[in-house]
Amino acid sequence: QLQLVQSGGGLVQPGGSLRLSCAASGFSFSSYAMSWYRQAPGKERELVATISIIGDITNYADSVKGRFTISRDNAKNTVYLQMNSLQPEDTAAYYCNTHFRFRDYWGRGTQVTVSS
Repeated sequence: QLQLVQSGGGLVQPGGSLRLSCAASGFSFSSYAMSWYRQAPGKERELVATISIIGDITNYADSVKGRFTISRDNAKNTVYLQMNSLQPEDTAAYYCNTHFRFRDYWGRGTQVTVSS
């Protein structure tokens, strides 16, 4: 059974940093791209970052470029999202995601709140 178990997140002041983790199981993690999405209250879920199978290709939403870094450790079946220079507009629930056998799988979500 495919599972994506998230950790990290919390409350941080503007300008601060957080790191999210997503531990995967139940599929061949190293064979699939991974992504992070976020959803703020009253808004649609949006793609934040994507990383290729071996981590050599990454893509970011314009709103997070230069501040967020997605990475993966295939030996640990884990994908990370390092978030620096956080701003109040980054406040959202963050979800890890993979597309496996023609469907999307999601973590349960991790709340990130940026506030002074």
